[in-house]
Order: sequence, then structure tokens, then C-alpha cells
Amino acid sequence: MLIAYSALLMAILGFAFGTFLAYSAKKFEVKEDPRVEMVKAALPGVNCGACGYAGCEAFAKAVVAGKVTPDMCTPGRASGVAEKIKEILKQNAPS
Repeated sequence: MLIAYSALLMAILGFAFGTFLAYSAKKFEVKEDPRVEMVKAALPGVNCGACGYAGCEAFAKAVVAGKVTPDMCTPGRASGVAEKIKEILKQNAPS
């Protein structure tokens, strides 16, 4: 009988903690601008720091925030990254 009570108690605690975690995940969710992922995908992804930021993700966040121009990615100049970023920002401008 002790095993049955222990299993029941663990099931109740598991359900309670699971519910709490699901609620907390939804309540404290951090929403990020989807354009950051699109800009990051357009970058070469070498994380060289030539743009003055720690990596491609930081640069993508700065470009979307409007802090820098899209043509600062030195490794991506030859492949037209700046034009791709401008197109992404133009097509997905916040309304």
C-alpha cells in the first residue's frame, strides 16, 4: 500500500510541477522579431566580428533594430548579402 501512495503522490507532484512549468514558459516567453532569424540566415555565418559585433546574430539584431547599415558584413559583400538584407527588411517591414 505504501508503494501505491508513493506512486500517487509522485504523479500528483509531477502533474503540478508540469502545469507550473507550462504556465511559466508561456507567461515569461521572450518574443523575438522574426526578421532577426531571416537576416541571420542571409549572412555567411562566419562570426568573424569584422562588422564590429560579437557575431552574426548580434549583427542581425543591430541591423533589424536600425542601429547599423546592412553593408557592414565584409565577408558577405561578394555574395550580395547587403542586398538580401535590404530586401528582407523591405518585404517584412513592421506595419
